[in-house]
Amino acid sequence: MSHPSSNTDSLALPPGGVRGMVADLAADREAFKVPWGKAMMWIFLLSDTFVFSCFLTGYMTVRSSTTVPWPNPSEVFALHVGGANVPLLLIAIMTFVLITSSGTMAMAVNCAYSRDRRNAARLMLVTALFGAMFVGMQAFEWTKLIVDEGVRPWGNPMGAAQFGATFFMITGFHGLHVSLGVIYLLVVALKVRRGDYEKKGYEIVEIAGLYWHFVDLVWVFIFAFFYLW
Repeated sequence: MSHPSSNTDSLALPPGGVRGMVADLAADREAFKVPWGKAMMWIFLLSDTFVFSCFLTGYMTVRSSTTVPWPNPSEVFALHVGGANVPLLLIAIMTFVLITSSGTMAMAVNCAYSRDRRNAARLMLVTALFGAMFVGMQAFEWTKLIVDEGVRPWGNPMGAAQFGATFFMITGFHGLHVSLGVIYLLVVALKVRRGDYEKKGYEIVEIAGLYWHFVDLVWVFIFAFFYLW
């Protein structure tokens, strides 16, 4: 003879195996309503934060431990304008361009959530243009250092040999992120303008904005470590 209480207890138990795992994941998704796309971008940015942190920590270690004098950034990154060397002029323009692009990206996200897809797409294209300008100026900076100053990844005539290796590695890695971001923004902007996200919503614009703001924030640290220290 069966007992009603035991039947009730068995029904209350959660399913096991694959069903149980699926049920747990579904419950978590309902408890923490974070879209998968945004969650995946945050995870990617967190992992990228660790990579850049290791690079910058390595840079600080190398610079602090070297016995050879480190090149003076004001002299290395000076531009010859009007018969005089202007310290960090190009770097200041690059920083201004990248920070401005963060503002246009924020406006693009605002327009996207207002369902103004045309202005959202235009602002994303402007942001991508700023990013392309930044990469172009960085290419000019690299050319100047390699051709005019003789800086190489394995050494340079202005001081510590580690300067070239750390500079090209870290700024190159960041420049790669900016270049990929420009492509990403162009693709999303064209799809937004075409109306591909009318039904699904414009959350993808915010996700692209998260990536772009991260790239801008990393540059602030690179700027402080390489050009101001």
